[in-house]
Amino acid sequence: VKLEESGGGSVHSGGSLRLSCVSSGDTYSGGYSMAWFRGAPGKEREGVAAINTDDRTAYGYSAKGRFTISRDKDTMSLYLQMDNLRPEDSATYYCASVDLTLEGGLLQADWYRHWGQGTQVTVSS
Repeated sequence: VKLEESGGGSVHSGGSLRLSCVSSGDTYSGGYSMAWFRGAPGKEREGVAAINTDDRTAYGYSAKGRFTISRDKDTMSLYLQMDNLRPEDSATYYCASVDLTLEGGLLQADWYRHWGQGTQVTVSS
């Protein structure tokens, strides 16, 4: 499975961005979970939002009320609508997926097998 993110960029505080992630290759034959993580390259990644094939969602504390995760079941694409962005949201955002219908571990990076290269989000004050 190959994941490719897009939609990152630079915005001012209070602005919005919509990230996209497209799956390609040997995609999922059964249940799966997809998520957004963020962080600096080589450092521990923070779980931002996740969704599984039952449409169960999970949000990290900083994302609740401002970010919305969604997916396209037909194309196995993942989206993250980010509103009211703050400077502390600046990071590289990674798309991740796994061939499992995760429940409690939706925001745990160790569960995810496939990762994209990341897209940079910069929020200025």
